[in-house]
Amino acid sequence: MKNITVIGAGTMGNGIAHTFAQSGFNVSLVDISQENIDRGLGTISKNLDRMIAKEKITEADKNETLSNISTFTDLKSGVEKADLIVEAATENVDLKLKIFGQMDEFAPADCILSTNTSSISITQIASVTKRPEKVIGMHFMNPVPIMKLVEIIRGYSTSDEVTTTIMELSKQLGKTPTEVNDYPGFVANRILMPMINEAIETLYNGVAGVQEIDTVMKLGMAHPMGPLQLADFIGLDVCLSILNVMHDGFKNPKYAPCPLLVNMVMAGKKGVKSGEGFYDYSESRKAEKVSASFK
Repeated sequence: MKNITVIGAGTMGNGIAHTFAQSGFNVSLVDISQENIDRGLGTISKNLDRMIAKEKITEADKNETLSNISTFTDLKSGVEKADLIVEAATENVDLKLKIFGQMDEFAPADCILSTNTSSISITQIASVTKRPEKVIGMHFMNPVPIMKLVEIIRGYSTSDEVTTTIMELSKQLGKTPTEVNDYPGFVANRILMPMINEAIETLYNGVAGVQEIDTVMKLGMAHPMGPLQLADFIGLDVCLSILNVMHDGFKNPKYAPCPLLVNMVMAGKKGVKSGEGFYDYSESRKAEKVSASFK
């Protein structure tokens, strides 16, 4: 397995492309927008510069990594030689089903189709293809080049051979793959999102302020980042989407998103990506200043 196609040049997509390219794979980075591709390549270049500054890689390593990446705005051209495709588009089920239908049509018959979804059913995604045994979840963590975990999710029809191949491939990337089964939220978000949602409920109910909630979890529970800061980092729109998938999937009210989260997303307050969430990021990407809405 040498040729990897990554669909989507956003935060997760460019991180996945970076990781594969740095490990010596030929990477095709596909996005419908050339602007998104250019922004993604810029992010990869900056992240490699940070690694050079920390003396983890050399300038030659950076150049080699970038030379391993080719870009496409046409999906058919981007997947026609792929051994593995990693879809990392927006966390929207209709969009993913459309992309997987196209991937299945255009990719080689022996190509494995994977998705970086953090909550959507692998079995549902596989159902729109003619190769459900070759469809699997590869849920990378953000930031991809740094975080070691890859959640490997088997759909109902995913073969043992494909699962073993992807587990071994993840190890080649220096990651720690962990196999889980296909239920809404898998493991990571089934546990994480209710915690984040409860932190938002705690704020919503006036129990404590933003910094106080995060301080309790950081100092009391040894979390490196408080849940509200983490929600901003993930993206409040992404958190809302995952909670909705889990709520729809389990029909359990404990997964219902807090009204405050719903309102913030509708108001465009999505966290770091929008410049404001629970914290104000207008001056710094660090969570140092609480949003005026919560003072």
